[in-house]
Amino acid sequence: MTSERPLNPRFDEDVHFDSVSSPPQYRNHTDRPVQYFTVVDKEDGSVLGYLWASDADDAAHYEPRKAGGPRAANEGGFWIRRLRERKARGLCPTQVLVDLYNDPEPGGRGRPLSGSLTDAPNAAAVEALAAGGQPTAGRSAPE
Repeated sequence: MTSERPLNPRFDEDVHFDSVSSPPQYRNHTDRPVQYFTVVDKEDGSVLGYLWASDADDAAHYEPRKAGGPRAANEGGFWIRRLRERKARGLCPTQVLVDLYNDPEPGGRGRPLSGSLTDAPNAAAVEALAAGGQPTAGRSAPE
């Protein structure tokens, strides 16, 4: 009698990974110019984050404001879900941005800040703003 345990035969099998498709989505970074707006809390008006878009690279994303804490980060799921829904419908990123900006009562805890739709040189500038940097110079975009 031996003290060794028999090995499970499954350990000898090859592991197979099946590829699955993810929902359609915009790219989450671009070095090209973007338009963005500020997302604020519906209850207290605090800044939760920023939603940006760029047609040049088919990119759009929500950047949570670092100082907004978990509430700002959690709000991202709502905005990213809305981006994915519109990507599946074939809308270009800036069309989606303007559509979401003009929605007076979106679900979730946040809403677009009126008058905040503007331009930035790239996604990194919006990321820096969300991290606590200063807003970049940009011109207001048409609503």
